[in-house]
Amino acid sequence: MTSDPGTLGGATQPALRTATGTLTVVVLTYRRPHLLAVALPELLDQLSELDAASGIESDLLVIDNDPDESARELVTSVPSTRVRYLTEKRRGIAAARNRALDETADRDLIVFIDDDERARPGWLVRLTETYIDTRPTAVMGRVISDYPDGADPWVVAGDFLRRPSHRTGDTLAIAATNNLLLDRAAVRGLGLRFDETLGLSGGEDNLFTRQLVRRGGRIVWCDEAVLDDEWPTERLQRRWLLHRSFSHGNTAAIVDALMEPPGARRAAVRVRRAAGGAGRVVLGLGRWAVGSVTGDLRHRARGQRGVYRGCGMVSGAIGRVYQEYARREQTT
Repeated sequence: MTSDPGTLGGATQPALRTATGTLTVVVLTYRRPHLLAVALPELLDQLSELDAASGIESDLLVIDNDPDESARELVTSVPSTRVRYLTEKRRGIAAARNRALDETADRDLIVFIDDDERARPGWLVRLTETYIDTRPTAVMGRVISDYPDGADPWVVAGDFLRRPSHRTGDTLAIAATNNLLLDRAAVRGLGLRFDETLGLSGGEDNLFTRQLVRRGGRIVWCDEAVLDDEWPTERLQRRWLLHRSFSHGNTAAIVDALMEPPGARRAAVRVRRAAGGAGRVVLGLGRWAVGSVTGDLRHRARGQRGVYRGCGMVSGAIGRVYQEYARREQTT
C-alpha cells in the first residue's frame, strides 16, 4: 500500500469514505450448509454497503473444515465472483483460522465471522470505520445472543448467553474471534498464529488476542458492529450449557498457563488457577444450596454454572484439556 492520505496502509483521514485498500470477510464453517445458505446473501449485502461507504475492495472467503466438503456445492453455486471457497482438512478451528491467515496474507484487513451469526445492517461498515478512526491492531464487535420463545426458565435465569459490551473505542485485553477485524500487516509483524493444540478445545482465540496485546498490539471495541448469534434448540439444554461452562473454565486455566514460559512461573499460574477453581466450586455449591432451599431459580442456575466452571478451571490447571469442539461436532 502507498502512504497517501485515506489508504489503509498509511496516514488516514478519519472519514471512511476516503479509505482505500483491501478487506476479506472470512466465514468458518463445519457441516452447516443450511446456515451458510442464509448467511452468504446477507454478507454480500454487507460488502455492497462497504462499497457505497468507502473505496475499500472487499470479498468473502468461506473456509470449510469438513474433509467431505459439505459446503462446496452451496458456496460455489453463489453467483458472485466475490465469493471464494476453500477446504481445510486438518481438524480443528485453529487450523481453519491459520488457513485464513495464510490465504489473506496479501490483504490489508480480514474479518472473522462464524456461520451461525447474522449480521445486522451496517455491521461491516461500522467495524471498518472504527478501525479507520482508531488504527488498532484489531477491532472487536458486539455479539448478541437472544433466548428464543419457550426457552427453559432455568437457562434464562442462569444468564448463560450473556456477553460483555463496552463503549466504542474502549481498549480490550482479550477478544473472541467470532466478530473480529484484524490488521494483517500488524498481525504478521507480531508473529502471531493460532495455537493448533487448542483446535478441538477452544480458547485459541483468547490465547491469540492475549498474545497480541502482550506483544504490543491493541484491540478496541465497536459497539455498533452487531452480530446476532443463533442458538439451536439442542444447545439450549441444561446439560449442554453446563458442559460449556466447564469448557470455558478449562480453557481459561489452560490459556493462563500457556501465557507463561514452562517452569516456575507456569507452575505458579496452575496453582493459582486450581485454587481459584476450587473456591468457585465451593461458592457455587453454596449458592446452589441456597437456591434449592429458597426456591430461587437464579441462585440454583448460577450456582450450578459456577460449580461446573470451577471444576473446569481445576481440570485445566492440572493439564487436562476438554475438547469442546469434538463435543459440538456430535450435536451439529
